Order: sequence, then structure tokens, then C-alpha cells
Amino acid sequence: MKLYETILFNQIKKKSKVIDLGCGGGVLLNELIHEKSCDGYGIEQNFQEVLVAMGRGIPVYQGDILDGLKQFDDGTFDIAILSQTLQQVMNPIDVIHEMCRVSKKAIVTFPNFGHWKVRFHLLTKGYSPKTKQLPHEWHNTPNIRVITIKDFRKLCAENNINILKEIPLAKFKFQRLMFPLRFTNFWTEKGIFMIEKKN
Repeated sequence: MKLYETILFNQIKKKSKVIDLGCGGGVLLNELIHEKSCDGYGIEQNFQEVLVAMGRGIPVYQGDILDGLKQFDDGTFDIAILSQTLQQVMNPIDVIHEMCRVSKKAIVTFPNFGHWKVRFHLLTKGYSPKTKQLPHEWHNTPNIRVITIKDFRKLCAENNINILKEIPLAKFKFQRLMFPLRFTNFWTEKGIFMIEKKN
């Protein structure tokens, strides 16, 4: 698993009911099912990825995230995951509200367009930024949104969403402790948030 997937894996308790939105081939769900005895379910639009996930024995809804979420009652899951997908959906606020409706808590990760490498690339080269986290050209990128960590905090504040935890993406724990959260918008390549709907 990639670093951010390992961070997600570590946030989820054993025997949790988990839904992964934009689950791809089900790599994370597969680990959660086999290593933590979780009850996993996925939603994925790409048919080939759905076949891969089903080949791993994971139940998957093939189609739009919002359509898939509407199949479930309030509080069906312990946790919902939206990893590296928020910047690709047409209705991000609706998706966040729905995932918070069907689950007690939710984890959202996304590439941070406020990271210093993205800013530096645009400043010095004048082209749409390309980094390890954002490897596509402007004309073939799957990303239809530009999100920063500060943007996401603001969105939560304006939409009755409580941020339970914000996790700086760093390889070692001591690195995460070396800078306060107010600097993560500049230093962190990905936003990783645990959220819930306010009562």
C-alpha cells in the first residue's frame, strides 16, 4: 500500500463496517477485510476496476458515487472513505453530506494544490503544475477541481461538518510533529481528514 493508504488503514478499527467510495481495484478494502476483519463494500465507476475488486471477493456497486450512496440507510457504516476522489466528483458537497449520512465517521483524502511544489512549479515555469502527486497534463487530468487544505477546512466550516482529525502526510510520526497544522497547507502534498456531520 502507498503511504496515505497505510495512514488510512491505521485509522480504522478492527471489525468496522467500511464503505470505500471510488475504491478502484479494492486494494485498501482487501487489506481491511483480511487484516482487520472489517466488513467492506465499495463503489467504483470504472468497470475494469470493479472486476478486479470483485475478483478479490469484495462487493462493489458499479456506477456514480451519489447513486450508490442512496442505496443505504442512515448510519449503515462505521466509516466511509473517499480517497483521492473528491477532486474528481461533480458534486463534492453532496458527496460529503451523503457519506456522512450513511456512516458515523468519514475519511477524506485529496491532493493539496496549495503545496509548495505546486506553487513553485506555477511560479517558475508558468505551466499547469505537474508533480509526483499530480502527474497529468492539464488536458488529460481526471481532476476537475482544484482543492487546497485551507479550502477543505472552509468547506467543512460552512457546511455543518466537524473535523475530528487532520493528519499531515509524512513518512515518520516525528515529521508530523515538527510543524503545526496551520502550516500543512504549504508543506503537505495530500490532505487527510477525518470528519463527521455536526449534530
